[in-house]
Amino acid sequence: MALLTAPAVAAVLLLTWAAYGQADYVLYKDATKPVEARVSDLLGRMTLAEKIGQMTQIERQVASPQVLQDYFIGSLLSGGGSVPRKQATAADWVTMVSDFQKACLSTRLGIPMIYGIDAVHGHNNVYGATIFPHNVGLGATRDPNLVKRIGAATALEVRATGIQYAFAPCIAVCRDPRWGRCYESYSEDHRIVQAMTELIPGLQGDVPANFQSGMPYVAGKNNVAACAKHFVGDGGTQNGINENNTIIDRQGLMNIHMPAYLNALQKGVSTVMISYSSWNGIKMHANHDLITRFLKDRLNFKGFTISDWEGIDRITTPAGANYSYSVQAGILAGIDMIMVPNNYQSFISILTSHVNNNIIPMSRIDDAVTRILRVKFTMGLFENPMPDSSMADQLGKKEHRDLAREAVRKSLVLLKNGKTSGKPLLPLSKKAPKILVAGSHADNLGYQCGGWTIEWQGDTGRITVGTTILDAVRAAVDPSTTVVFAENPDAAFVKSGGFSYAVVVVGEHPYTETKGDSLNLTIPDPGPSTVTTVCGAVPCATVLIRGQGVADVLFGDYGFTGKLPRTWFKSVDQLPMNYGDAHYDPLFPLGFGLTTQPRTY
Repeated sequence: MALLTAPAVAAVLLLTWAAYGQADYVLYKDATKPVEARVSDLLGRMTLAEKIGQMTQIERQVASPQVLQDYFIGSLLSGGGSVPRKQATAADWVTMVSDFQKACLSTRLGIPMIYGIDAVHGHNNVYGATIFPHNVGLGATRDPNLVKRIGAATALEVRATGIQYAFAPCIAVCRDPRWGRCYESYSEDHRIVQAMTELIPGLQGDVPANFQSGMPYVAGKNNVAACAKHFVGDGGTQNGINENNTIIDRQGLMNIHMPAYLNALQKGVSTVMISYSSWNGIKMHANHDLITRFLKDRLNFKGFTISDWEGIDRITTPAGANYSYSVQAGILAGIDMIMVPNNYQSFISILTSHVNNNIIPMSRIDDAVTRILRVKFTMGLFENPMPDSSMADQLGKKEHRDLAREAVRKSLVLLKNGKTSGKPLLPLSKKAPKILVAGSHADNLGYQCGGWTIEWQGDTGRITVGTTILDAVRAAVDPSTTVVFAENPDAAFVKSGGFSYAVVVVGEHPYTETKGDSLNLTIPDPGPSTVTTVCGAVPCATVLIRGQGVADVLFGDYGFTGKLPRTWFKSVDQLPMNYGDAHYDPLFPLGFGLTTQPRTY
């Protein structure tokens, strides 16, 4: 063999170094490359196990670093009330999320996981977070900009705990108040719901100019991926029964329940959650026509769809009766990420078998994973996968609490002011000698906050940091005023008390979802009797529940401006009854609300 000359040796070394450099270079890790190129490169490197792992979302309680590594899990979530520990701090959350993320990053391809949580009226699972009014209250404000600011504040608080994905907003159009989730709906009027999709750019950031509707968008690490839910018709079920059948023709579905999704896609919503409900007898979790043909193909949605909690299980009756079929039907319908949340081993095994047996084509798997990776790349998750512990001070910060107070006062609707229009009761005097505060909700923070607060179903008492209405009244009145609290006083106590007036605060007990379904819609005892007893003996303001924002308008620091976001019926026998119906005969119509002027002192 001839010896290599010095220039030849140099050339070989250069080629070797160049080859070594190319071998080290991984396109999908290059942030300067287009998202679609990165997605394509990463997808081409993935095994079937890694792809199916990306499609699997599991609950934090069944997760461990080993599970995440062994199954290549792409997403975790906290269900309602699922926390690292009771009264966990932002640091506790960040530590938990960091440990999970480190495990995901240690896998062969290092794909970061995305962590989801129901931040539906603020970061409501987290102790000390700012709790905002539920959507029905925000619908009463008629203030999309306020809702957008709430979204931005919520995003900061969610990121303060290391989480990057909020299952919000619910853009259901509630057509029957007997539905247990009606308070999660902004209104019975789709136009109000459409306006309130401003929560999405609040959470995710404003889309850039010339944005293509349907593409996912998250501005940066101070924002979170949003989720429009529940697709579609969840607010239109028969008799308001949760997860039931929405019976309506296609034109009605498109005109009432679909419009807000068009707005959501225009604003870059990253994900869409599928509804438990059915449309004309077809389970939405198995509805290929609406999920794939309409949402993905016609509306050009390019983010990912996600099931609800064990949503594919409920394709069959009873739930889980034929899980193999449920996996097949849900994936083929077009659901990309499955909220398992506990039975992940069975799900992964069945889906793998379906692909290997050509029951589900690899093209469907690739479509799902492409969408999931697109969201992860778009939101910068590969560049910034780890929580930022310096954001801890965003949780429950004063500016956010001030915003919540503003939202409360703007959400209040004044239905009646005094027994006659000539003698208004409100605003109340701050300098009355002695006043009574009564009612089950007057000094119960859990009751004021409602469902989806700290626990899935909500709770009673001082469940988090906040201001009760009693606290707020005491802070608002003159120091010389005596404030007496009696939750359920008898008539003799009220009549002999020498009260100038009373504030009575009552309402429903907290609930979520099916546990809130009600055919009679009555206030639980002793609410009605408390109102009757107190208001029969002394002039009183009755508050049907929410802190300080209530006192702001009761005492005239601000005027009432809220408008009913839904019709107030005379009797449940009239239901369903919505604005525009032929039989429309309400006690108070959609949009009703008296106004008052702020008192000058």
